[in-house]
Amino acid sequence: MAVRINKDDFEEKVLKSNLPVIVDFYSDSCIACKKLAPALGDVEDDYEGKLYVYKVNTNFDKELVKKYQIAANPTLLFVKNAEVLDRKTGAHTLAELKTWVEALL
Repeated sequence: MAVRINKDDFEEKVLKSNLPVIVDFYSDSCIACKKLAPALGDVEDDYEGKLYVYKVNTNFDKELVKKYQIAANPTLLFVKNAEVLDRKTGAHTLAELKTWVEALL
């Protein structure tokens, strides 16, 4: 299960990561976020050792929301070498997420 991070550890966990990172900007009250969570957990398991998955709660981490221009929950950022390579908004199937990840790895 993806670890929740915040502005205090975002740089260390995401920007300085030696592996690509998917950052899930979510909210506990978001239905689409809840639908996405199992598929994202499967991606985390399937790509263990190839990427990390972290969660940022948009209700508590407004600074990161503003910095990365998050307009909707859930929003996924694919970050590699401290650069946001792509983003996805909304709930997606496991197949869609795997296709996305494969294209960016």
